[in-house]
Amino acid sequence: MSHTSVLLHESIAALKPSAGMTILDATFGAGGHSHAIAEVIGRSGQLIAFDADRTVFTPEKIQELERLTKFTPIVENFRHIDESFKRLGNISLDGALFDLGLSSTQLERSGRGFSFQRDEPLQMTFAHDAHEGSVTAATVLNEWSEETLRTILEGFAEERFARSIAKGITEARKVRPFTRTGQLVEVIHNHTPNRYHHGRTHFATRTFQAIRMAVNDELGSIEHGISGALLHMKTGGRIAVISFHSIEDRAVKQLFQKFIEEGRVERISKKPLIATEEERMTNPRARSAKLRIIEKK
Repeated sequence: MSHTSVLLHESIAALKPSAGMTILDATFGAGGHSHAIAEVIGRSGQLIAFDADRTVFTPEKIQELERLTKFTPIVENFRHIDESFKRLGNISLDGALFDLGLSSTQLERSGRGFSFQRDEPLQMTFAHDAHEGSVTAATVLNEWSEETLRTILEGFAEERFARSIAKGITEARKVRPFTRTGQLVEVIHNHTPNRYHHGRTHFATRTFQAIRMAVNDELGSIEHGISGALLHMKTGGRIAVISFHSIEDRAVKQLFQKFIEEGRVERISKKPLIATEEERMTNPRARSAKLRIIEKK
């Protein structure tokens, strides 16, 4: 499955890029947004891209972007924007884009257990190489308490059968430790009612989402990353954030509201922008996408 950048035109337009600007793509992924930005800012501009997965920065993509602009790839989670920029010499940004969605490439080809549709090792780490001692999906499933599991299923995914699934996980791991995604799917299936197995959304979707968010501390990363970008943003610079589910969007909305109350930014659009009907028809990932934009005062 190829990755199609969601809200591509809307997000690029929201940043108001022009030749010579310095723009941050905080979530490089398949590089679609970066390529569009590079074409606008040109050879006199600078594009800085973050991604925790080093494999996304292929030689071909780097060469293509270097032909278009001054390109700086950084293999880091975007939560480390502030620290990374200080190491680079306190870069000043004209704009920053955060696309919070999991790319189709990560979902389909990473082999790290993001998808419930294939049997893979239970990692779910955005970084390609999980270092020793780092939290993985297996860590969460085998070591976290039943109460904590229920809390993340409810808080990160609004899973209505969180209590039953959490109980099923803790019972199953007593028999055999979790190592593969297939084991988790089986437990979710066995601890949810039959009617839940035939809805529009796969019955394992919310549980996989919640565990992935816990493994990568995604809500913490959103706050640290966007706050870091704002620290390095020029007056009049914009931050555009695309979210894909209500938990993410609520976190972004609340963070933006905090910045507004502090007098640091102004909101560009009162309501989030959504994909056109045409895009929603051709790209299913766009159906839930919301774009929020702020401008630094």
